[in-house]
Amino acid sequence: MKKTNIILLVVIAVAIGVIVTMVGDFSTYETFATAREKEGKEFHVIGKLDTLHAMSYDPTKDANLFSFYVHDKTGESHKVVFFGAKPTDFEKAESVVLTGKMEGNEFHCSKILMKCPSKYKDDRVATSSKQL
Repeated sequence: MKKTNIILLVVIAVAIGVIVTMVGDFSTYETFATAREKEGKEFHVIGKLDTLHAMSYDPTKDANLFSFYVHDKTGESHKVVFFGAKPTDFEKAESVVLTGKMEGNEFHCSKILMKCPSKYKDDRVATSSKQL
């Protein structure tokens, strides 16, 4: 074989290797049940804030500890522990995407992405119909 053919094969093999490793990093939104089955593995869970349970955040005791409850897309509710400061306007979030893993019956979260309602969602433009 020619050297150029060998180099081309090596480049193709490396490209395939990169693509395979990147596909393994793509993730979909999971539920708490899936995260519980594979405890210790990191998942993205989407859900809504459970307003029946109180949030716990006391910055005077520990500014990097925030806990709350979330319903996932199947309706299952679990306590979420976030090791960071409480995000601003957290209560106004339409839904939240949590990145973390199940530890026992709690979801330990490393990142929170809030999906807030659009500020233009319910805005109505007043129009007048004036005839000349």
